[in-house]
Amino acid sequence: QVQLVESGGGLVQAGGSLRLSCAASGRTFNNYAMAWFRQAPGKEREFVAAIRWSVNTYYADSVKGRFTISRDNAKNTVYLQMNSLKPEDTAVYYCAAGTVLTSISRNYVYWGQGTQVTVSS
Repeated sequence: QVQLVESGGGLVQAGGSLRLSCAASGRTFNNYAMAWFRQAPGKEREFVAAIRWSVNTYYADSVKGRFTISRDNAKNTVYLQMNSLKPEDTAVYYCAAGTVLTSISRNYVYWGQGTQVTVSS
């Protein structure tokens, strides 16, 4: 069992930055692929970024070059550094854990409760 708790969301102006954190419980954190998804009002949940081990990363085209996913296995935490934020990045951001590095949400077993990110124009 893995429990995930996100933090770091908030309100930021376009062009600004935020760093999201996801703290995970459990001693097997290192074994999981970790991902960030987001869901804007009225839209389906979409993949943002994923990481397996510390070198295998995968990004959605919409965030490539602006967002960076990383993990600190000693702290059981995964991060999402978001730069050059745009109003269209506004969404609830969710952390997820699974066994495969993938952009497909149903392959992730554990989910956090989400953190709101709002980017004003």
